[in-house]
Amino acid sequence: MRYIDTHTHVNLAAFKDDYDDVTRKTLAEDVWMINVGTEYNTSMFAVELLKHYEKGVYATVGLHPHHTSKSFFDPNELSVDDKTSVDSGEVFDAKKYKELALHPKVVAIGECGLDYFHDIEDNAWKKQIEAFEAQIAFANEVGKPLMLHLRNGARGNAYRDAYAILKRDAKVLGNAHFFAGTLEDAKLFWEMGYSTSFTGVITFTHQYDDIALQAPDGLIHAETDAPYVAPVPFRGKRNEPVHVREVVAKMAELRGVEVGQLQQVLIQNVEKMYGIA
Repeated sequence: MRYIDTHTHVNLAAFKDDYDDVTRKTLAEDVWMINVGTEYNTSMFAVELLKHYEKGVYATVGLHPHHTSKSFFDPNELSVDDKTSVDSGEVFDAKKYKELALHPKVVAIGECGLDYFHDIEDNAWKKQIEAFEAQIAFANEVGKPLMLHLRNGARGNAYRDAYAILKRDAKVLGNAHFFAGTLEDAKLFWEMGYSTSFTGVITFTHQYDDIALQAPDGLIHAETDAPYVAPVPFRGKRNEPVHVREVVAKMAELRGVEVGQLQQVLIQNVEKMYGIA
């Protein structure tokens, strides 16, 4: 591999008609990927996809905080026939997820965490925390890192709240995907040995330039979060994992290094965090 998209979603409904074409096109460009589960069915499909490709495709399994209680419906994520978690919420079932997590190409647990951005039903925060704590315990049990979804909002700083829970409970490392906190938040995670990853957002805003610059070499990843947040020059189109190349190019520019040099750093980081080689 020359690149790896450490957080993508070819397992979601946005790719239901062409997931195989997209995957094969991406692999042909020497770009590998980690498909990230958001609830049980998308996690199950991420694992199903592993069976179709000899190399270059990996998965995570877990429960997104949105789906721990009744939430909004995103047709890019779930199909109309797959709305259980939207209608009622999902309770994390470690026994069910363990059958998926033991696959050797499942490299992390999540995406899990805390999301304070969207208005959701009363008592939702308690359910998010319970699911997060359950998945930390599960990651400890199966010995795989955490893929974190953290988003601030009216309720407060999700990064600080998650940091306190992780410091107390986690025995594994992890990644704060699509990092959107402050530099001070990032430093707390780096001090724990947790990595931060950056998306195509850095190609059209300067809000995270300093964080992408100051991230330690060993604690940084590139991702797309496809089908969302397509980078320049693909704004307004469906994002795809192959576009991680644009993210890496911008990260290299911000850090003042050659793209090839950063590529090697990112590959080493993936090997260290996820055991991918």
